[in-house]
Amino acid sequence: MSLRVQFWGTRGSIPSPGPRTVRYGGNTPCIEVRTSSGWLVILDAGTGIRELGRSLMERANGGPVTGDIFLTHAHWDHIQGLPFFAPIFQHGNHFTIWGSKSLETNIDRVVRDQMSPVVFPVSFEELAATIDFRHIAEGERCEGKGYEVTAFEVRHPGGALGYRFREPGSTHSLVYVSDNEVGNAERYGAPGDWRERLVAFAQGATVLVHDTTYTTEEYDHHRGWGHSTFRDGVELALEAGAQMLVLFHHEPRRTDEDLDRRVVECRALVQERGGTLDVVAAAEGLSFVV
Repeated sequence: MSLRVQFWGTRGSIPSPGPRTVRYGGNTPCIEVRTSSGWLVILDAGTGIRELGRSLMERANGGPVTGDIFLTHAHWDHIQGLPFFAPIFQHGNHFTIWGSKSLETNIDRVVRDQMSPVVFPVSFEELAATIDFRHIAEGERCEGKGYEVTAFEVRHPGGALGYRFREPGSTHSLVYVSDNEVGNAERYGAPGDWRERLVAFAQGATVLVHDTTYTTEEYDHHRGWGHSTFRDGVELALEAGAQMLVLFHHEPRRTDEDLDRRVVECRALVQERGGTLDVVAAAEGLSFVV
């Protein structure tokens, strides 16, 4: 039993294509997950979902494309690819879009509004695929086709969720926390045991994909923006006993060479702490089995 993971978008805030971001990618968040039975789970719908959609249509060879789409939250960089996701324009395809119960606006309202005639030429009602909406709350465990998922409320302006996936009966797990501010607790009014509960949520993860938007120096100028540092990500992964940390939600200005250096620094920190954690940076096309 295993989950197969592939990254289609790794960047945070805004797409940043160009010669300086070729290796790690410039598309905003999107990850493809496949269960052992082949069921499709998509994590976030940034601009990376456009190329994923093209790939799914090719692989389907005219057959139906079905799956679940889990949105961590409704900020623009996590939903902006949906109107360009080719499978939603084809009859016979079926997707369930999952979102947090605690957002100020229901996730279906957000998705519909981003395709209103004021901002997009094709309305949501004109889509040919069948699209359902479901909500998930912190601590809730839901079962899908060949997987189980639990959610955790993270620290991000407007609210956001982290997700933990595993196949029933498997000890391996994927924890996905795309936008999360580990520090600056006073900004969010979170419970005093929030960090302990976050560690417990990620405990023993085979793979932890976590927000590492800022350097420690950059973070001093971005407190309250809802993102963590490279050091935050490493320390959380070590405390949780994760096997692999994937640095994610790369800052738009972060070049390929910058990310190379950050990976080296993170690995040095792990070695300094005497840990065995494997650290890699998310890159478009990166794939592995959990």
